[in-house]
Amino acid sequence: MGIKAALPRYELYLYTAVLGLALIWAGSWIFEASSENVNRKAFRESVKPGWHYFGRKMDVADFEWVMWFTTFRNHILFALAGHVIFAKILTLVAPKTGVDGREHRSFIFGLYGGLAVLVTMGWTFMALVLSHCIILYSVATVKSKLMCFAAGLATLASIKMEPYNSWQESLVTGSFDLQDLLFYGGCGFSIMRCMSFGLENCEKKDGNYKFSDLLKYNFYLPFFFFGPVMTFDRYHAQANRTQLTRKDRELWNITSKALTHLGVVLVVDFFFHYLYILTIPSDMKLVTKLSDWCLAGLAYSNLVYDWVKAAVMFGVINTVATLDHLEPPQPPKCITMLYVFSETHFDRGINDWLCKYVYDYIGGDHDRIFRELLATLCTFAVTTLWLGPCEVVYIWSVLNCFGLNFELWVAKLFSLPPFSTLERMMGGAMSRRVRGVFNAANFWAIVLYNVLSLNSLEFAKLAGGRLVLKGFPLSTLSVLFVTYCGVQLVKERERRQALLDEPEPVDGGKKKAE
Repeated sequence: MGIKAALPRYELYLYTAVLGLALIWAGSWIFEASSENVNRKAFRESVKPGWHYFGRKMDVADFEWVMWFTTFRNHILFALAGHVIFAKILTLVAPKTGVDGREHRSFIFGLYGGLAVLVTMGWTFMALVLSHCIILYSVATVKSKLMCFAAGLATLASIKMEPYNSWQESLVTGSFDLQDLLFYGGCGFSIMRCMSFGLENCEKKDGNYKFSDLLKYNFYLPFFFFGPVMTFDRYHAQANRTQLTRKDRELWNITSKALTHLGVVLVVDFFFHYLYILTIPSDMKLVTKLSDWCLAGLAYSNLVYDWVKAAVMFGVINTVATLDHLEPPQPPKCITMLYVFSETHFDRGINDWLCKYVYDYIGGDHDRIFRELLATLCTFAVTTLWLGPCEVVYIWSVLNCFGLNFELWVAKLFSLPPFSTLERMMGGAMSRRVRGVFNAANFWAIVLYNVLSLNSLEFAKLAGGRLVLKGFPLSTLSVLFVTYCGVQLVKERERRQALLDEPEPVDGGKKKAE
């Protein structure tokens, strides 16, 4: 109720001003903590020389970001550029040999991807991935979804749990930056793709897909190491299209997105020189001395950064996939735009995979409490295995599973009288305000439940205790009010989008009130 209900313009102006001032205020606390403690002993490993002329050091605590955009940057760009050039050349040369290059695009993509993986990781890694493909393809021919799931999860467990993962990792010889990341990323995403292939093969009524279809799907290089996971049915249909056309201004949009990603990288680099949001939470002695606003800013900014990292990585990959006439999964939704657990995910490809094969398959319309509980339990069980079972992942899964179900329980409760009657009496605008209060509390539950997987359990417990218990009532209520302002601005954006998607009917030149 009230999704299209408007609030007064000046009320929204007030929310915008409060949110802007609060972000500046929290940012000033983080900047002060970063500048005053830059020479702390605990900072030596993660704060390195940066902009010498400005006298600023750089937060390098996230080794993945540093490696992707320094040492490993050229390798990634070289491999992806080679993918585009190789596919284009073979597509042009193929017709001269009597072969339609457009009809064999998926073969060209898979050929280059397989060669790139072989050169990068060696023949033992290639043999390991092929063994996973052969095993899961063999199970897929039985056309039993239960067997496909069991075999897939067992194979996934073999690279996520000791001692099997160490044994498989020891098969890959050589040593270079990010080899561990490439090993687990390549194997993990390969298994998820093989499971998607097997489950889609179970749905195929006439015969089986070919083993070559699995190889072409699995070895598409842009998705191979880092994802996102694109389900087999979507990839198979898009990669085998022969009618390839560009939408209006599509190339311009691709170029603008690429430039946007470059700009985001520069912005993140700038902030890393002034706000040490990754290093500060690792120094618990320092964290205990920080203000409540500084802790709130650190918790929020860490989730925003994790979204930015995922958006940039998937954005670059999706740009290449779009050039290949594919429609890849979109980047994750920014944490700033989230106030419900049902939309909380940092990898839309994995989220789509889980929803299609687990969550929606078991949960149905997600309207029944016990079926929804079973669906979320199964979904987070698979997610726990995907992330790698450990204490932090267990806690993260339990908290987010509870949050997702609690939303449904509350929604069910408030859909019953007298709550539903009272909401109808108060009107759309007031309903939106009341819901915004609950959404603000929900937002911080999402932040605190997820920040423990990004920083540490100790930091999440300290931040939660300070904001909820020790900071009550001043810090707690002020942070919730600022969050409420942000939620209402997000709701306003959603309201405008809803009006664009479904304009309200017009009667006598005036829009009807909802």
